[in-house]
Amino acid sequence: MNSDEMNWLLQTIETPEAAKRFVQAQYRRGRIPYRMMASLARDRGWAGWSAVGGSTTPISMEYVTTRQMILAATRETS
Repeated sequence: MNSDEMNWLLQTIETPEAAKRFVQAQYRRGRIPYRMMASLARDRGWAGWSAVGGSTTPISMEYVTTRQMILAATRETS
């Protein structure tokens, strides 16, 4: 899912809390990268949200892949 699609979908969600939950769910399912989640949180002013406080340094693909593998493994065991 790209940022344009995500922004379009977020416009259809009525409450900010529901939008936050939607973005978090998409991230947990691996449909959007951390960078997009953090960018959306900053753009929408979701202060105090864990994605906002994250590092702004670029994330390597090795880190992203490893993180997705860990998340996938935890989903399989639960």
